[in-house]
Amino acid sequence: MKQGCKYGTHRVIEPKGVLPQPANKLDNNMDEIYDNEILIDVQTLNIDSASFTQIEQQANGDIEEIKKIMLRIVETQGKHRNPVTGSGGMLLGKVEKIGDKLIGKTDLKVGDKIATLVSLSLTPLRIDRIKEVRPDIDQVDIDGKAILFESGIYAKIPDDIPETLALSALDVAGAPAQTAKLVKPGDIVVIIGGGGKSGMLCCYEAKKRSGVTGLVIGITYGDDDTERLEKLGFCDYVLRTDATQPMPVMREIERITNGRMADVTINNVNVPDTGMTSILITKPKGIVYFFSMATSFTKAALGAEGVGSEVTMMVGNGYTKGHAELTLQDLRECKALRDVFTELYA
Repeated sequence: MKQGCKYGTHRVIEPKGVLPQPANKLDNNMDEIYDNEILIDVQTLNIDSASFTQIEQQANGDIEEIKKIMLRIVETQGKHRNPVTGSGGMLLGKVEKIGDKLIGKTDLKVGDKIATLVSLSLTPLRIDRIKEVRPDIDQVDIDGKAILFESGIYAKIPDDIPETLALSALDVAGAPAQTAKLVKPGDIVVIIGGGGKSGMLCCYEAKKRSGVTGLVIGITYGDDDTERLEKLGFCDYVLRTDATQPMPVMREIERITNGRMADVTINNVNVPDTGMTSILITKPKGIVYFFSMATSFTKAALGAEGVGSEVTMMVGNGYTKGHAELTLQDLRECKALRDVFTELYA
């Protein structure tokens, strides 16, 4: 087997010298793998919410057009990186082959079913056929192959949680895990997009971590998300409003918190132009965690400067140590949360 770079630079076709994520094109030839790669027989792609929303809008909701757009992305780039949002998603599949260098150094074996916890935007991917598109949960079943690099992280699919349910939760595992790290007892926490997949998990973690002296506010937009979040009971307040309108939202948070504002704001939405809302509702030296890949970090940085805000802004790194285990455990320990996820995603 040929020797490969730990971070996958050997798969970069153009431009040379960059890492796979920012690369414009990757080598997605799966006939021969490198000594430090794992070949995956792909079953399902879980497309990033911001990415799938954009593709669906571009296709005007037409399933066949969605397929064509996705195939064109992979044919052009050798991976699934949305050219508009820059984001990808993750995948579910079976281990088909393990590179010589990794044998004995990984706990994986051929036949193991895994979810990759690295973005499709850096994963060499070949799609042979798109079998089914499930737009309600951003999942696409395919026949195809993918490569997991030596540095890539993954989670084995557990026996006690259905595959599609586990995949949906693992796709957003970074958000609740970061919430668990950021929120302290007594904190005021606002979750923008609280009724969505990552939002519900974040609301649960925020309530658990802030405790009886804390305050959790979930911001929603649609009727279904609002009703769902209210029924779950994780939030002290559920505020249905348009998060792209900063001033009205800021005034409402100011009213609810008696002027204290949020210690921690978690932004989970899949639409742009909610950055300034996140900044304005957060107290000076508070924390804004942008899990949303629809965020313009240029707008957020310059916008915070423009209003004289000292908030600490965190880019939504989808990885933090133990994030997969924490997220799956949330589903195990909270029946109400698992029931909702099962209804929506299993």
